[in-house]
Amino acid sequence: MNGLNAYQRVNTQTSITDADPHKLIQLLYNGAIERINMAKARMQAKDYEGKGKLIGKAIEIIGGLKSFLDFEKGGELATRLEALYDYMERTLLEASAKNDMAKLDEVISLLRSIKEGWDGIREEAVIQSAHVG
Repeated sequence: MNGLNAYQRVNTQTSITDADPHKLIQLLYNGAIERINMAKARMQAKDYEGKGKLIGKAIEIIGGLKSFLDFEKGGELATRLEALYDYMERTLLEASAKNDMAKLDEVISLLRSIKEGWDGIREEAVIQSAHVG
């Protein structure tokens, strides 16, 4: 599964052609955070099937984020992010199995901190992609 497929499943209303690569990844982060928050609400409502589906979607989105990693250009950062995404996927599975709200919060916190860094390079990324194209 690649990032574009994950994105299409996350946000079918928005055309991919409207999203530059940087924006696409922002949307994936938002989608994962949103699904985990929704899963928390399902967990509190004891809707374990709904919770499981939402956590599954969040794991798919994180898989999509992994597919965007560029190990040639990203070097050690890409390797670290891959390990962090793997950790998030495992933590989400564990949170789902044990109905552990704290583990869901931990993954949300990790996603938010990575997203903040990503948001911070928005201008630079857009300028770079304009030069490449």
